[in-house]
Amino acid sequence: MNSKVRNIKKILLSDNWYTLNKVVFDYKMPDGQWVEQARESYDRGNGAAVLLYNKKKQTVVLISQFRMPTYLNGNKTGLMIEVTAGLLDGDDPQTCVIKEAEEESGFRVKKVEKVFEAYMSPGAVTEIIHFYIAEYQESDKVSEGGGLAAEQEDITVLELGFEEALNMIYTGEIKDAKTIMLLQHLNIHNSLK
Repeated sequence: MNSKVRNIKKILLSDNWYTLNKVVFDYKMPDGQWVEQARESYDRGNGAAVLLYNKKKQTVVLISQFRMPTYLNGNKTGLMIEVTAGLLDGDDPQTCVIKEAEEESGFRVKKVEKVFEAYMSPGAVTEIIHFYIAEYQESDKVSEGGGLAAEQEDITVLELGFEEALNMIYTGEIKDAKTIMLLQHLNIHNSLK
Protein backbone atom coordinates (compact mmCIF):
# COMPACT_ATOMS: atom_id res chain seq x y z
CA MET A 1 0.00 0.00 0.00
CA ASN A 2 1.10 3.54 -0.69
CA SER A 3 1.27 5.52 2.58
CA LYS A 4 0.81 8.75 0.60
CA VAL A 5 -2.75 7.82 -0.44
CA ARG A 6 -5.78 7.62 1.88
CA ASN A 7 -9.56 8.05 1.99
CA ILE A 8 -10.24 6.65 -1.47
CA LYS A 9 -13.86 7.13 -2.59
CA LYS A 10 -15.19 5.84 -5.91
CA ILE A 11 -18.18 7.42 -7.62
CA LEU A 12 -19.61 5.43 -10.54
CA LEU A 13 -20.03 7.66 -13.61
CA SER A 14 -20.82 4.97 -16.20
CA ASP A 15 -20.95 1.22 -16.60
CA ASN A 16 -22.50 1.22 -20.06
CA TRP A 17 -19.62 -0.42 -21.93
CA TYR A 18 -16.93 -0.75 -19.28
CA THR A 19 -16.61 1.10 -15.95
CA LEU A 20 -15.82 4.78 -15.55
CA ASN A 21 -15.32 6.00 -11.98
CA LYS A 22 -14.53 9.35 -10.46
CA VAL A 23 -12.00 8.63 -7.72
CA VAL A 24 -11.60 11.17 -4.91
CA PHE A 25 -8.68 10.66 -2.52
CA ASP A 26 -6.25 12.40 -0.22
CA TYR A 27 -2.63 12.57 -1.37
CA LYS A 28 0.36 13.52 0.80
CA MET A 29 2.52 16.11 -0.95
CA PRO A 30 6.33 16.28 -0.55
CA ASP A 31 5.94 19.08 2.03
CA GLY A 32 3.78 16.78 4.22
CA GLN A 33 0.47 18.49 3.44
CA TRP A 34 -2.53 16.33 2.56
CA VAL A 35 -4.53 17.52 -0.46
CA GLU A 36 -7.75 16.17 -1.89
CA GLN A 37 -7.48 15.12 -5.53
CA ALA A 38 -10.02 13.76 -8.00
CA ARG A 39 -9.36 11.68 -11.11
CA GLU A 40 -11.48 9.74 -13.56
CA SER A 41 -10.43 6.12 -14.03
CA TYR A 42 -11.66 3.90 -16.86
CA ASP A 43 -11.61 0.16 -16.16
CA ARG A 44 -12.03 -2.07 -19.19
CA GLY A 45 -10.11 -5.06 -17.87
CA ASN A 46 -6.61 -6.18 -18.80
CA GLY A 47 -5.49 -7.31 -22.23
CA ALA A 48 -2.87 -9.17 -24.21
CA ALA A 49 -1.32 -8.66 -27.65
CA VAL A 50 0.82 -10.86 -29.90
CA LEU A 51 2.96 -10.17 -32.95
CA LEU A 52 3.18 -13.13 -35.32
CA TYR A 53 6.42 -13.36 -37.32
CA ASN A 54 7.99 -15.75 -39.81
CA LYS A 55 11.81 -15.91 -39.87
CA LYS A 56 12.09 -17.74 -43.17
CA LYS A 57 9.80 -15.37 -45.07
CA GLN A 58 10.85 -12.28 -43.06
CA THR A 59 7.18 -11.38 -42.58
CA VAL A 60 4.77 -10.37 -39.85
CA VAL A 61 1.01 -10.78 -39.63
CA LEU A 62 -0.98 -7.68 -38.69
CA ILE A 63 -4.65 -6.81 -38.94
CA SER A 64 -6.62 -3.76 -40.01
CA GLN A 65 -9.86 -2.78 -38.32
CA PHE A 66 -12.08 0.24 -37.70
CA ARG A 67 -11.53 2.10 -34.41
CA MET A 68 -14.14 4.77 -33.63
CA PRO A 69 -12.00 6.75 -31.14
CA THR A 70 -9.31 7.27 -33.80
CA TYR A 71 -11.97 8.31 -36.30
CA LEU A 72 -13.27 10.88 -33.82
CA ASN A 73 -9.71 12.16 -33.37
CA GLY A 74 -9.00 12.86 -37.04
CA ASN A 75 -8.18 9.45 -38.55
CA LYS A 76 -10.12 9.93 -41.81
CA THR A 77 -10.96 6.25 -42.29
CA GLY A 78 -10.83 5.11 -38.66
CA LEU A 79 -8.83 2.08 -39.81
CA MET A 80 -5.89 1.04 -37.66
CA ILE A 81 -3.15 -1.46 -38.49
CA GLU A 82 -2.47 -3.50 -35.38
CA VAL A 83 -1.16 -6.72 -33.90
CA THR A 84 -3.82 -9.21 -32.83
CA ALA A 85 -5.01 -8.46 -29.31
CA GLY A 86 -7.92 -8.69 -26.95
CA LEU A 87 -9.21 -8.39 -23.43
CA LEU A 88 -8.44 -11.28 -21.09
CA ASP A 89 -12.15 -11.85 -20.28
CA GLY A 90 -11.25 -14.38 -17.59
CA ASP A 91 -8.46 -16.09 -19.56
CA ASP A 92 -4.79 -16.01 -18.63
CA PRO A 93 -2.75 -13.78 -21.00
CA GLN A 94 -1.17 -16.69 -22.92
CA THR A 95 -4.53 -18.35 -23.59
CA CYS A 96 -5.93 -14.98 -24.66
CA VAL A 97 -3.26 -14.26 -27.28
CA ILE A 98 -3.43 -17.75 -28.76
CA LYS A 99 -7.24 -17.44 -29.04
CA GLU A 100 -7.12 -13.88 -30.44
CA ALA A 101 -4.43 -14.77 -33.00
CA GLU A 102 -6.62 -17.52 -34.40
CA GLU A 103 -9.88 -15.54 -34.32
CA GLU A 104 -8.41 -12.40 -35.87
CA SER A 105 -5.64 -13.66 -38.18
CA GLY A 106 -6.58 -17.29 -38.82
CA PHE A 107 -3.22 -18.57 -37.54
CA ARG A 108 -3.23 -21.16 -34.73
CA VAL A 109 0.17 -20.63 -33.13
CA LYS A 110 1.50 -23.33 -30.86
CA LYS A 111 4.09 -21.43 -28.82
CA VAL A 112 4.09 -17.82 -27.66
CA GLU A 113 6.84 -15.92 -25.83
CA LYS A 114 5.99 -13.21 -23.32
CA VAL A 115 8.30 -10.22 -23.75
CA PHE A 116 6.95 -7.53 -21.38
CA GLU A 117 3.92 -5.83 -19.80
CA ALA A 118 2.91 -2.17 -20.05
CA TYR A 119 0.27 0.30 -18.97
CA MET A 120 -0.74 2.15 -22.13
CA SER A 121 -2.46 5.20 -20.63
CA PRO A 122 -1.80 5.10 -16.87
CA GLY A 123 -3.23 8.56 -16.23
CA ALA A 124 -6.77 7.46 -17.04
CA VAL A 125 -7.03 3.73 -17.85
CA THR A 126 -6.42 0.84 -15.41
CA GLU A 127 -5.60 -1.67 -18.17
CA ILE A 128 -2.23 -3.43 -18.28
CA ILE A 129 -1.34 -5.23 -21.51
CA HIS A 130 0.73 -8.43 -21.68
CA PHE A 131 2.91 -8.43 -24.81
CA TYR A 132 3.89 -11.59 -26.71
CA ILE A 133 5.63 -12.64 -29.89
CA ALA A 134 5.05 -15.92 -31.72
CA GLU A 135 6.67 -17.50 -34.74
CA TYR A 136 4.15 -18.76 -37.30
CA GLN A 137 4.40 -21.16 -40.23
CA GLU A 138 2.14 -21.46 -43.26
CA SER A 139 0.88 -24.76 -41.82
CA ASP A 140 -0.50 -22.81 -38.82
CA LYS A 141 -3.13 -21.17 -41.04
CA VAL A 142 -6.47 -22.78 -40.07
CA SER A 143 -8.96 -20.16 -41.26
CA GLU A 144 -9.27 -16.82 -43.03
CA GLY A 145 -9.45 -14.99 -39.69
CA GLY A 146 -11.32 -11.72 -39.71
CA GLY A 147 -12.66 -11.82 -36.17
CA LEU A 148 -15.91 -13.02 -34.72
CA ALA A 149 -19.26 -12.10 -36.23
CA ALA A 150 -20.77 -12.28 -32.74
CA GLU A 151 -18.42 -9.45 -31.71
CA GLN A 152 -19.26 -7.50 -34.90
CA GLU A 153 -15.61 -7.54 -35.95
CA ASP A 154 -14.64 -6.60 -39.49
CA ILE A 155 -10.94 -7.42 -39.68
CA THR A 156 -8.62 -7.59 -42.68
CA VAL A 157 -5.54 -9.81 -42.29
CA LEU A 158 -2.25 -8.36 -43.56
CA GLU A 159 0.92 -10.36 -44.11
CA LEU A 160 3.70 -7.83 -44.59
CA GLY A 161 7.44 -7.90 -45.01
CA PHE A 162 9.07 -7.03 -41.69
CA GLU A 163 11.02 -4.09 -43.12
CA GLU A 164 7.85 -2.78 -44.79
CA ALA A 165 5.96 -2.97 -41.49
CA LEU A 166 8.78 -1.19 -39.65
CA ASN A 167 8.80 1.56 -42.27
CA MET A 168 5.03 1.99 -41.86
CA ILE A 169 5.71 3.35 -38.38
CA TYR A 170 7.70 6.21 -39.90
CA THR A 171 5.25 6.88 -42.73
CA GLY A 172 2.42 7.13 -40.21
CA GLU A 173 0.53 4.12 -41.56
CA ILE A 174 1.02 2.32 -38.23
CA LYS A 175 0.07 4.46 -35.22
CA ASP A 176 -1.00 1.79 -32.75
CA ALA A 177 1.30 1.78 -29.71
CA LYS A 178 1.06 -2.00 -29.13
CA THR A 179 2.12 -2.67 -32.68
CA ILE A 180 4.95 -0.15 -32.65
CA MET A 181 6.30 -1.58 -29.40
CA LEU A 182 6.26 -5.18 -30.63
CA LEU A 183 7.75 -4.36 -34.05
CA GLN A 184 10.53 -2.42 -32.35
CA HIS A 185 11.08 -5.31 -29.93
CA LEU A 186 11.64 -7.68 -32.88
CA ASN A 187 13.92 -5.12 -34.49
CA ILE A 188 16.02 -4.43 -31.39
CA HIS A 189 16.43 -8.10 -30.51
CA ASN A 190 17.10 -9.22 -34.10
CA SER A 191 14.38 -11.82 -33.68
CA LEU A 192 14.06 -12.32 -37.42
CA LYS A 193 17.76 -13.07 -37.95
